[in-house]
Amino acid sequence: MAHFAYTGIDARGKTVRGTVDADYVKGVRQALRRQGIFLDDATPLAEGAAAKAVAGGGLAATAPGLVAALRAVKRLASNPGAAVALSTRQLATLVKAGIPLVEALTALIEQLDHEDLRDAYKIVRDRVNEGTSFATALGQHPQIFPGLYVSMVAAGEASGTLEAVLVRLADFMEGQVKLRGKIVGALAYPAFMALMGVGIVGLMMVVVVPKVSAIFDDFRQALPWYTALLIGVSNVVARFWWGLLILAGFAAYLFRRWQQSPEGAFRWDAFRLAVPVFGELTRMVSISRFARTLSTLLASGVPLLKAMDIVKNVMENRVLEAVITEAAGSIKEGESIAEPLKRSGRFPPIVTQMISIGERSGELESMLEAVASSYDNAIDARVSVLTSLLEPIMIVVMGSTSGGIAFAILMPLLQLNEFAQ
Repeated sequence: MAHFAYTGIDARGKTVRGTVDADYVKGVRQALRRQGIFLDDATPLAEGAAAKAVAGGGLAATAPGLVAALRAVKRLASNPGAAVALSTRQLATLVKAGIPLVEALTALIEQLDHEDLRDAYKIVRDRVNEGTSFATALGQHPQIFPGLYVSMVAAGEASGTLEAVLVRLADFMEGQVKLRGKIVGALAYPAFMALMGVGIVGLMMVVVVPKVSAIFDDFRQALPWYTALLIGVSNVVARFWWGLLILAGFAAYLFRRWQQSPEGAFRWDAFRLAVPVFGELTRMVSISRFARTLSTLLASGVPLLKAMDIVKNVMENRVLEAVITEAAGSIKEGESIAEPLKRSGRFPPIVTQMISIGERSGELESMLEAVASSYDNAIDARVSVLTSLLEPIMIVVMGSTSGGIAFAILMPLLQLNEFAQ
């Protein structure tokens, strides 16, 4: 085990020095984390030098809460949104502890596992160290830090409330990641069941049905129409499966190109809103995102028109984006927020009424937050109901399909058996 001299930052933001025994630098970092110290530099020492360094000073006091917070970064997922949310939470914790921004970024970089995010933070730290504002440095990485993030940080820097803004950002982003995770998780099982169903039916059509059809050929007996149809479909799938795959891929490519065009994107998003059951869920998710994002931006000091411009980019629906764009134009002409949203017919009356009350009472941010919380609860309830309904529906569909294939095969066999008797 080697001796290392280290330089680190304690929970009060002070630079501390000392020595520690470890097998390698990573071991030094792990040992210091347990003591609430964030490693800045570690150098191997000879025995004599180690003893001298120990005489010069010891380890700093611990900060278990801060260390526990930073350890959460180890759980960073590959999803950039989740990674940014977690790293923002850790940065807010460091800044709240009184650590200067550059040193806080340095300590954060040491803990990051997400490679792209770590590289971005290194560049940001260097720019901030050169005198660039934090928001401007973040704005140079739009693929990682969206406009909402940069605008809120800029407002926090301008008002001297960066710490509070970072906490609010972390809350907001974690909420969005959680919401997306709920929806994806709810659809994961039905999607898996559908994939399994397609695989089972495909196997029956390619392997089972051709063998049974050979038995029917030997009897040279007229088959029911549904059995003949099943055998015909099976023959097409077995002989031309490669062509069907190519055709499906080409159709998916054409659909993707149409969907990426301005007109196609607008029509597709309009269709998504019109789909029974799921369309209403899509609308609820977008309204929740609109209300929470606008509330977060306004509470962070971002001007209303700029906040509206940012909000439209998080809706993820072209139809609703157009409504927000029109509302922003109306606001420039002196109208309230609620009126153009109400005229569009895309926002439920209860939402526009609550926004109108918030504008008149001067409590728009809290009213928007209430709208978002209400819709989040409604989304949770609806997702739970859909999940409970989708499972039996998928089972019924799979059972009906498999039963139909079995019926089409067994009925001619039973008829042949009666004929033979």
